[in-house]
Amino acid sequence: VDRGLATIRKNFAATVEKGRLSQADMDKRMALLSSAVDLSAAAKADIIVEAVFEDMGVKETVFAQLDKIARPGAILATNTSTLDVDQIAAATSRPQDVIGAHFFSPANVMRLLEVIRGGKTSNDVIATVMALGKKLGKVAVLARVCDGFIGNRILEKYRVQTMALVDEGASLQQIDAALTKWGLAMGPFAMGDLAGNDVSWLVRQNRAKLGKNYTPNPLADQLCEMGRYGQKTGRGWYRYEPGNRKPIADPEVEQMIEAHRRKIGITPRAISDEEIVDRCLFAMANEGAKIVEEGIALRASDVDVVYVNGYGFPNYRGGPMFNADVAGLPQVVEKMQTWAKGHQGEAWKPSPLLVKLAAEGKKFSPM
Repeated sequence: VDRGLATIRKNFAATVEKGRLSQADMDKRMALLSSAVDLSAAAKADIIVEAVFEDMGVKETVFAQLDKIARPGAILATNTSTLDVDQIAAATSRPQDVIGAHFFSPANVMRLLEVIRGGKTSNDVIATVMALGKKLGKVAVLARVCDGFIGNRILEKYRVQTMALVDEGASLQQIDAALTKWGLAMGPFAMGDLAGNDVSWLVRQNRAKLGKNYTPNPLADQLCEMGRYGQKTGRGWYRYEPGNRKPIADPEVEQMIEAHRRKIGITPRAISDEEIVDRCLFAMANEGAKIVEEGIALRASDVDVVYVNGYGFPNYRGGPMFNADVAGLPQVVEKMQTWAKGHQGEAWKPSPLLVKLAAEGKKFSPM
């Protein structure tokens, strides 16, 4: 708790230093905070947001405890980024009061809030959390329950393509550079090192157990088995000098990649930056179309809102769905059919919605 409060103070102090907050306002905000080490302190809260370790057993234990402590009518929200909100709700006797409130890291900066309605979540709880998001200055997007919700479910398909491109001959540096030049805030490998490769490793292990939305990633697993978690360990996909966040190519990783290519029988080929960008972004749009079809997202533009506000997607590109519209959906389908004949071609099955809109000469954007 002390460490958490110190982090909050440090974040506020940085904002004051940049001139975005007065010292008086910082002092006022810190005075509004209270802390405790016992869950019973939440007994009178109107809304409780759980943010414990991303493990279903831990979440269920906490919600079973909250069920006994929280006052009637209190909203019990989980900050899970991938786990089943309905299963978490089932640990309580009040599933109608349980909802997902997925804040993005760092939560004091990122504007996106994914609000996840469970199968039994009541409408007044949904309306309250959406309104709370607005009050907090967030952009709230409503989603239904599925593995990864909107943002992380699509991100999985993006990661699959980045790794397939490495298999086929693209370097980590080329992929990161191509995507940042196109407009993304960071490339996938630099981002992995920043976030911590062990975090996605844990998610993959959980997905493998559940068999949901899972594509094996042997290279990334091997990286973590070597203790290369990213910036926090000084080594990840890249290596880092002490006190410097600049990624430096590491021959050890390059040798690992070369050995992996030999193992899977692939001779590296030259890959253009255009192919890198198109494959990564069209994979995202295709999964986004499936999410809209399934009713996980209410509309295609919600997918774009998620990516612009939570994943470093450039505003002027409009999001993965809008980007696919600009490229032309018939052209997107045509390219996917070509890639379906290559490495990991099974990933390129176009969603029925994408095929339908392309055939009718329509776009995602009115949806």
